[in-house]
Amino acid sequence: MPPASFLKEIVGGTLLSVKLVPRASKNEIGKPLGNELKITVTAPPVDAAANQALAAFLAEQLDCPRGRVELIRGQTSRHKTVMLHSFQPEEILQRLFKGIAPGNP
Repeated sequence: MPPASFLKEIVGGTLLSVKLVPRASKNEIGKPLGNELKITVTAPPVDAAANQALAAFLAEQLDCPRGRVELIRGQTSRHKTVMLHSFQPEEILQRLFKGIAPGNP
């Protein structure tokens, strides 16, 4: 699988660039939008609820402890950078898309 532009491997894990859409009808991983992965959450963008929902949703999708998912940039923006500790990009793609290439139906 070719590397995804929304993932960047660094020492200690991988950075995931996200365009977060709060107040959606369901929590869902969408299609890549340029260099970001679109993710929707049902939580509103109030009192960090959407950020917490994003971290919890990613931890659930990646089947890992919540502590391995850390929001490092974009606390008040829809454009976020998430550090996924101790993950390789290929492993993230497999877990998030469960065998379906990003951007394909």
